[in-house]
Amino acid sequence: MASSSADSSPTRSWGLKEQRSVYLRWFYLADDDADGRLTGKDALKFFAMSKLSRDDLKQVWAIADSKRQGYLGFAEFMTAMQLVSLAQAGQDISQDTLAHADLGTLQPPTMEGLEKKLKKSAAHKSSSDLTAYHPVQTSMSANWFNSKSGKKIAMKSVTSIIDGLKKAYIEKLRPLEKTYQYNDFVSPLLTSSDFDAKPMIMLLGQYSTGKTTFIKHLLKSSYPGSHIGPEPTTDRFVVVTTGPDERCIPGNTIAVQADMPYSGLSAFGTAFLSKFECSQMPHPLLDHISFVDTPGVLSGEKQRTQRSYDFTGVTSWFAAKSDLILLLFDPHKLDISDEFKRVIGSLRGHDDKIRIVLNKADQVDAQQLMRVYGALLWSLGKVLNTPEVMRVYIGSFNDKPIRETAAGPLGSELFVREQEDLLSDLNDIPKKACDRRINEFVKRARSAKVHAHIVGHLKNQMPALMGKAKAQQKLLETLDEQFAKVQKEMHLPPGDFPNVDEYRDTLSAYNFDRFERLHTKMMKDVDDMLAYDIPDLLKQFRNPYE
Repeated sequence: MASSSADSSPTRSWGLKEQRSVYLRWFYLADDDADGRLTGKDALKFFAMSKLSRDDLKQVWAIADSKRQGYLGFAEFMTAMQLVSLAQAGQDISQDTLAHADLGTLQPPTMEGLEKKLKKSAAHKSSSDLTAYHPVQTSMSANWFNSKSGKKIAMKSVTSIIDGLKKAYIEKLRPLEKTYQYNDFVSPLLTSSDFDAKPMIMLLGQYSTGKTTFIKHLLKSSYPGSHIGPEPTTDRFVVVTTGPDERCIPGNTIAVQADMPYSGLSAFGTAFLSKFECSQMPHPLLDHISFVDTPGVLSGEKQRTQRSYDFTGVTSWFAAKSDLILLLFDPHKLDISDEFKRVIGSLRGHDDKIRIVLNKADQVDAQQLMRVYGALLWSLGKVLNTPEVMRVYIGSFNDKPIRETAAGPLGSELFVREQEDLLSDLNDIPKKACDRRINEFVKRARSAKVHAHIVGHLKNQMPALMGKAKAQQKLLETLDEQFAKVQKEMHLPPGDFPNVDEYRDTLSAYNFDRFERLHTKMMKDVDDMLAYDIPDLLKQFRNPYE
């Protein structure tokens, strides 16, 4: 069996630069179309040279493609090769084995026939080709959104699950949304950056509940432009994300950047964009997750001062984009103000994303903490309107040592365990990002279908000639009854319908007579997309060894 290692010594130390050089040649060989993505079909041929069993390679792929994207980038390919090397050495194939392995002395795996293929490849491709090759996961799918030709997107252009969702959206869902003005009623049309965006965590809570400190605690450093204090110090929405250097980008600038998923925020106007900014900094955690730090929710007398923008609307917009929503409380701020109640109400439909954090819990003793916990659940029960109990994480999420004088030894142990549970929850977010994208896409498609049915129904109820204004007014007044009719006639679940009052407010600005009637072909296309296209997509990009 021919080894592709340059040196036969099993303990030879080789640096990251040397590893990258060797694996880059291999990836260059396996990546036929040079798009920086190794699909399952390509991997089947390349990994077969390792002579590992199908079950072993199935486990290798599952760990390397932990985000379930349906392909391996260069970093994931390196991980796969390291796992193959460990498996050939007789070790278990697991994330734990990889974490404890000495990668500095781990030699490349033995790949039968690889050296021959590399020489053959070198004969056809010059060394300058490899030098110029940068395995960045480029995809032509970003250009699909700019095309006005209306041509079908070739299936061979789809190299990942996300690409498949983009294709389904452009060809089937977006035409329905445009026809029935879904972007005016519910959510702006999606862009390529909406699909490609990193997972996002939004923090909500009253002032001084530790939102900014929580982000600082996770990053182990302050982000550019952050302010921490006992009074409302974060007076704007701040997206904390990765970047080549530390800087703050104003809201108006970030909202027009095509590679950022924030163009939809332009709808909230200059008043909001002046209270919005993006804080960039290089950080390994921010390569996988972005954070949204929010202004403290007002309470008491402060609620009487109106904000210059739709605060609830903005939080609802971010909630739809977020993968996790953390509601922060502290033991001395358990009251849920009117504004906080409206904000929590705007999270309707995103219950699965919400986590409750009782922060600064070491400021009270164990007996008081028990009472505070009960009071918090009672307050939340009245606002969330759900019979299930929300998961509450208790702790003190800052860089200071836990105050054992208040918490006691039992409390300290509880806080450590709770922090570990929360961090575990956060660590799972990048792994579940692709599943979350699919979930949100299906949710959006169902919402767009219901919207189209409502608009089509209202159009059908309008008279042909006389009394149109009167008929429209009556339909607005009896909108809840119209919803019930649509639900019954089309056999739609009531949970998919929008809020009646909010929908009525938006409808009042439109002329129903100009609405489109229901297009059965468009509806069938979306139904087929949900019933066939998406399941086929998941099947196509699943683990190739399943």
